[in-house]
Amino acid sequence: MSVRRLADQQPSSFAFTPENEAFAEEVLKKYPEDRQASAVISLLWQAQKQNEYWLPKPAIEAVANRLGMPYIRVLEVATFYTMFNLAPVGKFYVQLCGTTPCLLAGSDEIKAVLRRRVGEEAQVTADGNFSWREVECLGACCNAPMVQINDDYYEDLTPENFEKLLDDLAAGRQVKTGSQTGRVSSEPAGRLTSLTSLYGADGRSGPLSSPNLKQS
Repeated sequence: MSVRRLADQQPSSFAFTPENEAFAEEVLKKYPEDRQASAVISLLWQAQKQNEYWLPKPAIEAVANRLGMPYIRVLEVATFYTMFNLAPVGKFYVQLCGTTPCLLAGSDEIKAVLRRRVGEEAQVTADGNFSWREVECLGACCNAPMVQINDDYYEDLTPENFEKLLDDLAAGRQVKTGSQTGRVSSEPAGRLTSLTSLYGADGRSGPLSSPNLKQS
C-alpha cells in the first residue's frame, strides 16, 4: 500500500453537529465502557460524511478525544483504510470499480470519460463538483461496469449514460440510482440463458424426471 498522508491545508477545528453527536452516543452504547475504541471506524466515517466526504486532522483528533484514544492510534486507522479520504474531494465523489468483472464489462471506457471530464485521479474540478478514484470491487459485479458516487451505486454504465449522469448531477437534476438501463436487480440484461426448462438437455433429467413429480 502506498503511503497516505494528511492534506497540507487543514481547517482550524472540528466538532460533531448535534445530530452526529447523538449518532455517536448511540454507537457508543453498543460497547462496554472499556471497549469504546471499537467505535473508531463508525465515528471517523460519520466525521468524514459531515466534512464533505474527507477527513481532516482536527476530526481525527476529535474522535480520539471522544474515545479516549491516543491520536496516533486513530491516525493509524484513518491512514490505513482507503475508505477515508485524507484530502478534499468533489461534491460528487466518484469511486470507479476497476476490478476484473467491471474491467471486462468496459470500466476502461468509463475511466476515459472521467479523465476527460474531471481529470486525473484525486483531482477536483475547478467548480468543486467532481473528483474520482479507481477502487477495488464494490460488490455489484453482475451489473458491471459501475461506480459509487457518495453513498449511492450507479450500475450498467455506458459512456453515453454515464456522461448524462454527470451532466444531471452537475445541473442539480434528479438522477436514478442503481441500473442506468432500467434493469431490475441482477436479472439477465437480455434473454434468459439458463434454467429455461424444467427438463435437462436429454429431455429426461431434471426436477420432473422423478416419478413422484408431475408437470402441472
